[in-house]
Amino acid sequence: MKVSYKVPATTANLGPGFDCLGMALPIYNIITIEETVMPSTGIEVNVMKDDDNAELLELNDLPEDKDNIVLKAVEMLYSLVGQEANELKININTNIPIARGLGSSASVIVGGLLAANELLGFPADEAALLSIATEAEGHPDNVAPALLGGLVMSSMEDDGSILYRKLNWPQEWHITACIPDFELATNVSRSVLPENVSLKDASFNSRRLAMLIHAINTKDVKLMKVALEDRLHQPYREKLIPGFKEIKEAFKHEEDVLGTVISGAGPAIIIISKNNILDKIQDTVKEIWDNFNIHSEIKNLTVELEGASKVE
Repeated sequence: MKVSYKVPATTANLGPGFDCLGMALPIYNIITIEETVMPSTGIEVNVMKDDDNAELLELNDLPEDKDNIVLKAVEMLYSLVGQEANELKININTNIPIARGLGSSASVIVGGLLAANELLGFPADEAALLSIATEAEGHPDNVAPALLGGLVMSSMEDDGSILYRKLNWPQEWHITACIPDFELATNVSRSVLPENVSLKDASFNSRRLAMLIHAINTKDVKLMKVALEDRLHQPYREKLIPGFKEIKEAFKHEEDVLGTVISGAGPAIIIISKNNILDKIQDTVKEIWDNFNIHSEIKNLTVELEGASKVE
């Protein structure tokens, strides 16, 4: 038996929503798990990439051995139901750029869990799958929208369960993903964050996150322009992303740009806008990054509302 799932990319944080907000985007990885016929063949992991995006798909973060994150997640699910993952062939077809802050690891974890869950006869429900995925990933902000689609706020509780709710993203608000040709490993991006923050900064982010949720729910453009400000992670991470300050400054007074944020741990950048200024955004970002000798791929995207889905 062979099962395949298509899982979207994600962008996390959206400014002040550090480690608790994530949104699914229509770029996909496909994960296939097959039960091998011959006994004692062990577990085989194969990683493939889309040749059209080869320069953005360095595969060092997806080892083809026991350290593969998909295999680890699958083994966690098998262990939960009292079985061992023995004779399996896992194929990972990557289209989501790796180490760019677009949820590539969350995507393959979710896909592997969904495929394995079907092979096992669906023993785990949505909540259980999300808990396992979060344990494998470390936090739920990417795995939740990868699984559920749309914009999701989530929290890992003390008992390991995940509290989550979907929000309605205004469809008239456009998303532009600006993806540079260099990687930024999540552990490096996290290493620049302070272990402690001031009460003033924590309070600032609480206010901005409350404003962000209200702005999204009410489609309040004026509030959204303020709500995307952050003091917990972006001031530290922006130093690792050449051109980010310049790109953000270039759109600061653009009426139809609602905000510029780092996607997840970076270095990809998300620009939120309204009306038809997508060409202007593309031209501006490319010009700024060209000055830093950074090549980029810029994608104008909609929100992926459905999340992970089975490939028939």
